[in-house]
Amino acid sequence: MFFLEPSRRTRRWLAAAATGAALLAMTPATQAAEFNPAQKAEIGALVKDYLVQNPEVLRDAMVELDKRDKAQEAAKRETIMRDQSDALLNSPYGEVVGNPNGKVTLVEFFDYNCGYCKRALDDMAKLMKTTPDMRVVLRDFPVLGPGSVEAAQVAGAVRTQLNGDKFWAFHYKLLSTHGPVAKAQALAAAKDSGVDMDQLTKDLAKPEIKAGIQQSLQLADALSLTGTPSFVVGSDVVVGAVGYDELKEHVDNVAKCGKSTCS
Repeated sequence: MFFLEPSRRTRRWLAAAATGAALLAMTPATQAAEFNPAQKAEIGALVKDYLVQNPEVLRDAMVELDKRDKAQEAAKRETIMRDQSDALLNSPYGEVVGNPNGKVTLVEFFDYNCGYCKRALDDMAKLMKTTPDMRVVLRDFPVLGPGSVEAAQVAGAVRTQLNGDKFWAFHYKLLSTHGPVAKAQALAAAKDSGVDMDQLTKDLAKPEIKAGIQQSLQLADALSLTGTPSFVVGSDVVVGAVGYDELKEHVDNVAKCGKSTCS
């Protein structure tokens, strides 16, 4: 998967280091600034010795911080999904494929230049075949450079002519393209899919094309998506090319209990 920021593990180690630093600045009743240099050095030595003798303290702090981070992220995402559900699930800027009336909706944020998105493409195709009651919303998330933005813009214009299975055929053709993808490759895929190229040129100039990409980027930021592909199913987010089996389990669970993980 393509990551947009340092991994959670990296942040945990940074947090551990910060924990040790914070301990150096604390005493039960007095601010560290009130101690003289010799006293500060002594306190620092005591803290260091304690952490060396009890390193599990840092581990426990990391585990607790991770739990709190996950809980905060989940709460934030639930709020976003509730307050912006229309933009996420029913926006004209996202193309609906699969069963448009499906009881379960899966939203995929992808980039046409993302190798892991290409790897997940056949998993998505298989998932749609084996889950006839699933509605899929495709959202352009072009984060891998100008070529990705160009491809997303062409795809946005193609949506004005092709929908449903026809758009999926175009999407599959473009995402399965070998090598870098930009405007030229997207236009070739559009032409092969039977798009009116003169009309496509006109549609590319419409402000709605950029507005659609901007909405996807804003949603991805609000949901704290860290890479592509990212999937929203139920009230949960699944990041990465996790494979058909895991995606199928999440979708089936939402149909069963309303959540991607049933207790």
